[in-house]
Amino acid sequence: MKTFLTSARLLAVLTLLLGGLYPALVWAIGQAAFPAAANGSLARDASGRVVGSALLAQTTPHPRYVQPRPSAADYATVASGASSLPWTSAKLNDRVKAAIAAGESASLATTSGSGLDPHLPPADALGQFDRIATARSWTPAARTRAEAWVAAHLEGGQLSPTYVNVLRLNLALDSFDRTP
Repeated sequence: MKTFLTSARLLAVLTLLLGGLYPALVWAIGQAAFPAAANGSLARDASGRVVGSALLAQTTPHPRYVQPRPSAADYATVASGASSLPWTSAKLNDRVKAAIAAGESASLATTSGSGLDPHLPPADALGQFDRIATARSWTPAARTRAEAWVAAHLEGGQLSPTYVNVLRLNLALDSFDRTP
């Protein structure tokens, strides 16, 4: 009986410490030190409305926006993951060939490992600017400003390749349309 009571007390103490106090401490540190990241890296439009997370890809059918890499899970976080198609798959081969024939680069023809990668190489984002400039009726000066934004807001580097966040870029493109 003594062993049972000791075990029960130990269970109660460890449950309180590891199930309550430790998670609360980690949450508090996250809120104090990294509030944006701790709350999902939410991205907001010019009116302050939450439009998504900068950590997750999302797509829109509108030609005014840069499109991310394709998603095997249709950009759903619950079913995220790679397509699980082997490199010998005829379906994968046909999809990639069709995308490349349409003028897309290798990164826009294949899915990321999670299917939710929000980043693109800068060349792939800029490669979509002909369609975007037409859809937005940009002047050459507006297109040059938008291309300069891409160059000025590259992420990564040093030990990793540079990339651009698609959601942040699309929000910036919307702001270009509102500025003279």
